[in-house]
Amino acid sequence: KVDDLDDDIIPPARPKSTPFPQQELLEGDIQCPQRANDSDRLTIHTIQAPQSTTLNSPLCDLPIEIHECILDHLFGVRASASSRIPAAGKSKVLRSWGTALRHSRRREVSELALVSNKWRQLIQDRLYRHLKIKGTRESVNQAINWFHAHRHLCSYVKHIEIWFPVFQQKNPAFDRTLRIPSTTPDRSTLIRSLANLADTGNSVTYQSPSNNCTLEEVFRFVQMTFAEACILTLEGGERKKPPKVQHFVDAKSEALPVIQTIRTLVCKGQWNLIRSNEDFQNLAAALPNLSEWHGCYAKPKSKSYISMAAILPQLPQHLTHLNVCLEADYRRENVSPLFFRKVGLKTHFCIEMAKAIPTLEHLAYTGRVCHHFFDNAAKLSNPRDSRLKSVDLIVKNVCRPNFPWNDGSGITDMAFIVAFEALVISGAKALDRLAAL
Repeated sequence: KVDDLDDDIIPPARPKSTPFPQQELLEGDIQCPQRANDSDRLTIHTIQAPQSTTLNSPLCDLPIEIHECILDHLFGVRASASSRIPAAGKSKVLRSWGTALRHSRRREVSELALVSNKWRQLIQDRLYRHLKIKGTRESVNQAINWFHAHRHLCSYVKHIEIWFPVFQQKNPAFDRTLRIPSTTPDRSTLIRSLANLADTGNSVTYQSPSNNCTLEEVFRFVQMTFAEACILTLEGGERKKPPKVQHFVDAKSEALPVIQTIRTLVCKGQWNLIRSNEDFQNLAAALPNLSEWHGCYAKPKSKSYISMAAILPQLPQHLTHLNVCLEADYRRENVSPLFFRKVGLKTHFCIEMAKAIPTLEHLAYTGRVCHHFFDNAAKLSNPRDSRLKSVDLIVKNVCRPNFPWNDGSGITDMAFIVAFEALVISGAKALDRLAAL
């Protein structure tokens, strides 16, 4: 026992490198220098209790900038919806909206709106600024009813994303989750349950969806509900023989509802959304203030190159930012695939893409390209009124129209090196004509 030696025990001194000279008290540990008797404690409690109910929390007195910093720490830094720069220090002009900051509506996050009236507006602004809605009639009608009952939330939505399913369960009466134990099973129990389901023969089959919305219904929903939305994302999905998203409810319709506020259009799985120049012109006519277009294809196809070759020469003048991704696997290849030979028999994609240069300010492209792109871009550009300021090319392969046997890609492939060098030299020579680049 060391009770008698308490006076002789000296606690170690805190090192000078420690920022605080005194040790911090543990959370919840209440210490008082003087012990009060019961009557004193009762008097203190009765006097201070009414005062604590009338005082506001010091949190409410903080400036709005401090609240924003606290929520940025919890949610992540929030960039402007109209900004094309993803974060501080980044210089890319065309922002990648595939990784946009979209917050979940989990209960733990949404209940932060109950902290104070000031936090209610700040939290809801973050929760609703980017919404993702399933492109079925049931989901869209549910969203319409929700925002009709909560009109004050509509102004928070800046980025609306609609994804269209490409599969629909063919036998919805069968629910494989009913035969799994209701309590949370361990791994072995779950595997045995799924194996028993496979042995029963009640397999789940799928078919093409029958209740998907048309683009006309989606555009009308966005037009009537979100007056301040400036970014529209459409996700068409991908599967074998994918169904095209229909543009109009009635075949006699000729125009989509006009949305004046949308400035950025993001198309994922674009083949299911836009398959011809007529499809793109329908979208462009409905978005008169569109200045930025991101088009991404799920798989490399000859149809993608051919359709984009027909669209790019017909871009509207107000569309100045273009990001097209036709092949995103980034793998080297021993020889060009057969699908691109089909493209060469139809058109030369590089020449058609060069026809879009006079209207563009910024171009980002991922796919196959050759020196003919810069050669024709220089021919079509006037140094006095050239608008192109940046070009970002991710070269899958350098296309060679004569289709030699060794038209693969790779840093050890000499034929590819020579073709890539011709692309670089052509780009350097084009700087005389592309004066703003």
